[in-house]
Amino acid sequence: MLKHLSNSQLTLDALPFNTEALVVAVNGADAVAKRLMEMGVVPGAPVCLIKAAPLGDPLEVRVRNYHLALRRTEARTITVAIRKS
Repeated sequence: MLKHLSNSQLTLDALPFNTEALVVAVNGADAVAKRLMEMGVVPGAPVCLIKAAPLGDPLEVRVRNYHLALRRTEARTITVAIRKS
């Protein structure tokens, strides 16, 4: 699966809007990482940053085929790799 990725790895909060990516890792505090993984944010899952609230927090993220609102600090714990076009 990872062979379809570019070498660009970044955190989810830094992903450009409407750019498709795959989750590489979920880091951070155990409780936060566990909660994110329970919501489907697991390595290999497709993600896309949809939009940010007017003040920049929270972020709307599409994971698989559903939308989540994540705090920017939570999104910063998720490492993603941009999919090649």
